[in-house]
Amino acid sequence: MANDLRHARLVYHQKLYQKMNELPNDPLMLFSYVNMKLRDIYDSLDALCADMNISKEQLCARLATAGYEYSEQYNKFW
Repeated sequence: MANDLRHARLVYHQKLYQKMNELPNDPLMLFSYVNMKLRDIYDSLDALCADMNISKEQLCARLATAGYEYSEQYNKFW
């Protein structure tokens, strides 16, 4: 049972890593891509991350390295 849980967690984290790698690598392209999704499809960053099966913390950290931060009020990065 413990091995099954450990394996499930490993698979989950591998999928998160793969999804993060499918996003644009260039910070400006990532910024544009995520804001387009937030504008056109998702009403929150949480919804986007849940649907795309990506880590909100990792996404915010990647965009923060380029100076962008998320605004819940406006539902976009700037």
